[in-house]
Parts: sequence; C-alpha cells; structure tokens
Amino acid sequence: MIRLVAFDADDTLWHNERLFVHVQERFRALLGEYTGGDVIEQRLYETEVANLRHYGYGVKSFTLSMIETAVDLTEGRIRGSDIEAILHLGREMLLAPVDILDGVRNVIIEIGRRHDLMVLTKGDLIDQESKVARSGLGDLFTHVEVVSRKDRATYERVIDQHGLEPSEFVMVGNSLRSDIIPVAEMGAHAIHVPYETTWQHEHVADDDLDGLAFHSVPDLRLVPAVIATLA
Repeated sequence: MIRLVAFDADDTLWHNERLFVHVQERFRALLGEYTGGDVIEQRLYETEVANLRHYGYGVKSFTLSMIETAVDLTEGRIRGSDIEAILHLGREMLLAPVDILDGVRNVIIEIGRRHDLMVLTKGDLIDQESKVARSGLGDLFTHVEVVSRKDRATYERVIDQHGLEPSEFVMVGNSLRSDIIPVAEMGAHAIHVPYETTWQHEHVADDDLDGLAFHSVPDLRLVPAVIATLA
C-alpha cells in the first residue's frame, strides 16, 4: 500500500531553474566590463558549491555567491552601484511569479484522491513556503516539508516521523541526486520526471545509478499511472 506521495517543488511543480539561468545571463553582462563571460560562469558555480555548507540552497545563497564572485573577480574594484544591481537581481527572483508546470494541478488532485500528499523540497524556508502559498497548490497537500538537504538521512527521518515503511512512500522529482538516488537506496519508491534544464551540481554519473530501482517518465502527467501500478 502507498500511504504518502511526496513531490519536489522547484522544477517539478513549477519552473525554477530557468529563472536562475536568466539571472546568470544578466550577471555575466553586468560583470562583462571587468572580465570574460566564461570565467564568470565557472567562478560563480565554484563559489555556489563552496557556499552550500554555509548558506544552503536557494535564492539568498545564490545572491550572496554572486556578490562574492563579483568582488573576487574584480579584485574589490566593483562599484557599489553594481553590488546594488546584484541585490536587485536577488529581490527580483524572490518576488518572481510562481509559474506552474502544465498539468500539475490535475495530477495532484488525482493522486490526492487516494493518497496523502507532501511537498518535500530543499532551500530557504521563507522563500519555499512563500512559493507554496503563491502557487495556489498549498491546500492540495497534507504536509509541507522544507529541508536543508535531501540525503538518505533526511528521507529516513521524514518516513519515521510519519510512521511509514519505505515501501509505503513515493518520491516524485526532477533531480536524480536529490530526489531519486537516496530514496531508491533505502528501498522506497522514486519517480524521476526530468526537467528541461538541470543545475550542474545536480548532475550524476551513470555509474551512480547502477543497481538502483526507480521509475522514469517524461511528463508529470504520467505519474498517476505509475503510482497506480505501485499501489
């Protein structure tokens, strides 16, 4: 029996990565007078990954990483007005409309007729709770969990808190690293729904998937049928 179906939020329920890609383009343009574009993109990524243990995931962490990258690449020469422009980019991201993926509402309603539903997402608590509320989907979910990371220990804690066995839990998401691998490793059900763009840090090698059992569908609207076979 499937008792709880959890959905990732960003790039599973609504578009997110395309917003980061757009802001990175504007960031490169802003720093273009100081240094080359390829250097900017690589340095920003390295700074983001290094800062995950300090700031976690989300827009606020990304904004701090943009500022740090700008200061480093310009050797402190960046103008105060450019720092202000970077802060403005971050605020724009926090206030951006929540753009729901096609078919999401109907999928959630259909699955919710038979199973409890959860939003299980990582990132900044205030930002993610705001997006859930602004999405208009919040009332369709029984539970909302915002976590600092998605690893096996996190999923085991969530399952234990809800009194579940791994076989009674399903995770649906776009990230192999965060949504699929740790869930499959502990014997729960995982359904991968790829998104059009994936952040470099979320990429995994094919070898990391060896021996793992999970489902993959090209569209979220196919998820109810998969869950029906599991149930």
